[in-house]
Amino acid sequence: MTSDITTQNTDGESSIYQSQNSFEFAQRQAKSLCESNLVPTDYRGQKGLPNCLVALEMSKRMNLSPLTVMQNLNIIHGTPSWSAQFISSQILGCGRFTNFDYIVSGQGETLEVQCVAKRVEDQKIVKGTPVSMRMAKLEGWTRNSKYQSMPELMLRNRAATFFGRQYIPDLLLGVQTSEEVVDIQPLNVTPETDKESLNDHGM
Repeated sequence: MTSDITTQNTDGESSIYQSQNSFEFAQRQAKSLCESNLVPTDYRGQKGLPNCLVALEMSKRMNLSPLTVMQNLNIIHGTPSWSAQFISSQILGCGRFTNFDYIVSGQGETLEVQCVAKRVEDQKIVKGTPVSMRMAKLEGWTRNSKYQSMPELMLRNRAATFFGRQYIPDLLLGVQTSEEVVDIQPLNVTPETDKESLNDHGM
């Protein structure tokens, strides 16, 4: 008997929204998943059913197990985000690189981390954007206290994210990492004319 949570595409379709049959099959999969205690909290019960459908869609597009997507896709303030460990695993497991490594230099205020690897396709050494404590301070990331307690780990996570964005964007589907979502500063989107009006009224 075929399991409802198999990741095999329905009739070769690459999206759960590609046909009525595919969507109905995905709904049955989502129902079985949301009733499990083994999936993360955001995917449990009737409230988590829509999240299960999203995870199933992403798992189809990425050719991954739905459980892998669920375990690595965090929901922060309503925004889906990958764990940094997931991006590292995608880099290591995609088969496009060998000898992936983190180059760490400096310490304290001069600490810097950069990801490097050899690309299988042309044997070229490819390098990600260097990430440093100076960059972290300029970008406001150090508001996160973990940059003080575990700076090298946080810079490694950022370096892996940058490498992934540069060399495997198709495998990340444009989804940010949890660190990016947490570290993004809210933007003031009040138009200048409105600001002037507020100032005129002493607000």
